[in-house]
Amino acid sequence: MFLLMMVLDDTGRLNDVLQAWEEAGVPGVTILESTGLARALARNHAYEAEATPADSSAPGRIGHQTLFAVVDDIDVAARVADRVQAILGDLNNPNTGILFLVPVLAAWGLARST
Repeated sequence: MFLLMMVLDDTGRLNDVLQAWEEAGVPGVTILESTGLARALARNHAYEAEATPADSSAPGRIGHQTLFAVVDDIDVAARVADRVQAILGDLNNPNTGILFLVPVLAAWGLARST
């Protein structure tokens, strides 16, 4: 078993990326809104410079989507990588995202069909 994770930079491409994961054989994906260090610091700096006491507690949404799923087979992850890069381009390019795979030693609560 493996944990497949992706931080998607262009959140407007989320539906395309989710479809690619599904077509590659990933049965379910969890999605979280997330923000990286550089964007969080830049956003906070901008708000400190412009904020008034009334609006200082309402930062704007600037960020990513983080996707993750447990997959049984490394080949599924390779198919996801191929399909995602067909949509976004080379993930080694800036402002695309990152995709990685880590081993899962044990998992509970995963429904598996036979």
